[in-house]
Amino acid sequence: MVKVSFNKALAIKDTKKECLIAGVQDTEAAVLVRPQSKLWCLCFSLGLALVLSGLVVGGAYLYRYHVLEEEQVFVCGLNYIEEDYEFDEEVEVETPMRLIEENVSFYEDDEVELIKVPVPEFADGDPAGILHDFTMKLTAYLDMNLDRCYIITLNTSIVMPPRDFQEFLVNIKAGMYLPQTYLVREEMMITERMDSTSDLGYYINNLCKDKDTYRLQRRETILGMQKREALNCHKIRHFENKFVVETLICEP
Repeated sequence: MVKVSFNKALAIKDTKKECLIAGVQDTEAAVLVRPQSKLWCLCFSLGLALVLSGLVVGGAYLYRYHVLEEEQVFVCGLNYIEEDYEFDEEVEVETPMRLIEENVSFYEDDEVELIKVPVPEFADGDPAGILHDFTMKLTAYLDMNLDRCYIITLNTSIVMPPRDFQEFLVNIKAGMYLPQTYLVREEMMITERMDSTSDLGYYINNLCKDKDTYRLQRRETILGMQKREALNCHKIRHFENKFVVETLICEP
C-alpha cells in the first residue's frame, strides 16, 4: 500500500503564490481604469463642444434672418413728377410734385433687397412689400390691401442691384443727390395661380408663404392684348432706382 501525503509548507507556499498573483492582476486592472476614465472625459468634452458650436451656429442663423432685418433699414423718400409735361421755355410752369416714402432692407451676401411701401398719402396706390432676389432672378410683390403675392422674372434693366441701390440711398442721405425724379410705368398681367412658393428661395417664401400667390407676365409681351381693354388693376408705386416706378398689376 502506498501512502500519499502533502507537504503542508509547500501547500501554504502555493496558496500564497496564487494570492500574490491574484493581487498583481487586481492591481493591473485597477491601473487600467484611469485611461478609460480619461477617454470618457475626452468624449464628453467633444460632445459638449459640438453642442455649443450648434448653439452658436443656430444663434447666428437667427441673428442673420431676424435681427438684421430690424437693423439694416433705410427710411427714405423721393419727390417725383406725376405726369409728363411739355414745357415752353419762355413760360415758367409750376410742376406738380408728389412724395413717395419707403423702407428698404438689404441682404448683400444673398443679393436681396426688400422694399416696404407704407400706406401712401394719396389714395392712388396700395401699400406693398417688394422683394428683389438677384440670386433667384425673381421679384415678388405683396399687395397688403389684397393680401396677395405676385411673382415675376426680375427686370434688371429697372431694378438697381442691392449694393448700388444702397450706395445711392447713402448718397441721398449725405445730400449728394437731389431727391427729385420722374415716374416710369410698367403693366403686368396675372397669368396663373401658384400652389407653393417653397422652391422660390428663403426670402420669397418667407414673404409669400400661406398667401394667395400668382404668376405675372409683362403686358407688352402678351400676344393679342390690347392697351384699351378694360381691366381690373391695382397700382403699387415705389422706387428701386433713381426714378419712381408705378407697377400696374391687372387681372384678365
